[in-house]
Amino acid sequence: MDVSIVIPTKNAGSIFDKVLSRVFAQDTQYEYEVICVDSGSKDGTLDTIRKYPCKLYEILPEEFGHGKTRNYGASKGSGEYIVFITQDAMPASKKWLQNFIDAMKMDPEIVGGFGIHYTYPNCNIIDKRDLYYHFKNFGEDNTIFQLTDENRERYNNEEAYRHFIVFFSDNNSCVRRDIFEKYPYKDVDFSEDQIWAREMIEMGFKKLYCPFAPVYHSHNYKLSDYFQRYYDEYKGLYSLHKFIISTGWHKIPFQIAKHILGDARYIRTQKLSKREKIYWVKYSVCRNFSRYVGGYLGGKYAGYPPRKQRWLDRHISQQYKQRNV
Repeated sequence: MDVSIVIPTKNAGSIFDKVLSRVFAQDTQYEYEVICVDSGSKDGTLDTIRKYPCKLYEILPEEFGHGKTRNYGASKGSGEYIVFITQDAMPASKKWLQNFIDAMKMDPEIVGGFGIHYTYPNCNIIDKRDLYYHFKNFGEDNTIFQLTDENRERYNNEEAYRHFIVFFSDNNSCVRRDIFEKYPYKDVDFSEDQIWAREMIEMGFKKLYCPFAPVYHSHNYKLSDYFQRYYDEYKGLYSLHKFIISTGWHKIPFQIAKHILGDARYIRTQKLSKREKIYWVKYSVCRNFSRYVGGYLGGKYAGYPPRKQRWLDRHISQQYKQRNV
């Protein structure tokens, strides 16, 4: 078997049928299998999976973990390469898999790669902007990243560069099985992919960015969900980079205002009605409040006493709810 495609699922919704349809419509020379690990779906996800020639494994919701569930799914396959996608990441090309594996084979020292994300047509304008420029930064062609004598000092001293070098996304990623079985994902709540990528980069291996292996992947979360998501995200970023979004509560209002101002300038350039522009500025106000306040709580998490950590997780963390609902 050349490739094992691993997809964790839970209440995937109607989009998942389209995802699997695109996965099984790939135009590729590589032999591949699809492995789904479901953690307690209560909608029609299991029925959707059974429509296709997938291998299905079911676990309890409380057994789910971003790292350990993907490790489990990978262990059930035999492909030389393991491709991870999420239940809402839809291949945007029939050559997605072919291009991904071809690129992984460019250099024997490449141990992992990630592909570009396109936004769905209904994506909000803030994420459309952010995703476009985020992936554009990695290059227009297949690009290999490695820690060398020439960039090591910059890597050690520049936080933004360090984030850039180790970025990895298992919404659309590929890893070599021989390396992954030796160095699997850590059992963590968040950022399992970037923790792994940092480990590989610092061990001297190479990482790939493949813009020719695209998926559609974007979200229109309810504004009320962003507080939880930013809490989890910045909790993970602290464990990975010791990064905190703000050095103090007193700075947060100014950071929020600066971010809103930047969004407003961008919104003003868009071909929107006045009413739509007002709506998106209000959206920016709510979202950036969640980003900085939720992110600050998540980033400071490691310094809180265990009782406060448990309270925050129960009342804020989306990851906690995913395991316990």
